[in-house]
Amino acid sequence: MEKNLRQESAEVKKIVICGPESTGKSTLTQNLASHYNTSFAKEFARDFLQDKWDISNTVCTKKDLIDIVKGQIDNENKSLLKADKFLFCDTNILTTIAWSKTHFNGYCNEWIIDQSKHLSYDYYLILNVDTEWVQDDLRDRPNEREKMFEAHKLELDLLGVSYDIIKGSDYRKRFEDSIDFISKKFLI
Repeated sequence: MEKNLRQESAEVKKIVICGPESTGKSTLTQNLASHYNTSFAKEFARDFLQDKWDISNTVCTKKDLIDIVKGQIDNENKSLLKADKFLFCDTNILTTIAWSKTHFNGYCNEWIIDQSKHLSYDYYLILNVDTEWVQDDLRDRPNEREKMFEAHKLELDLLGVSYDIIKGSDYRKRFEDSIDFISKKFLI
């Protein structure tokens, strides 16, 4: 039995950028952190799975998901040390759950689902799929991005968390809309 994940406490608002592959999550996360002069938590799964692909030419397994969730929390905890007012998270546990359920026929490890109920985030921006899909070693479902969007949205709705949807193919406008949503949400 895995022990519970532990989030470091801090006086910052944790904002998660989530959504399907190739929607600009990493770029938006970094740009928002730069705009607000704070830190961001990098997506653990991307580096973890790229290393796995480079070493053994294999893809994500059910067993990998627990390591991914633990690594993401570790990235968030380390990034909190440098955060000021906000911490922007490039995905989080809900992305892992949505990905698992869509890639493993509805399966997600119960421990991961349970942990999602105990972790705390202040706000989510979910990115829609109206951007161009870009191929890389890890992206595998260019024709199922709408399904992936709905899976992410479902997980947000199931947890009852606060979120807004970022739409449009213009990345600059997505960035500006994100700032507007954050300003309204946190009255800044």
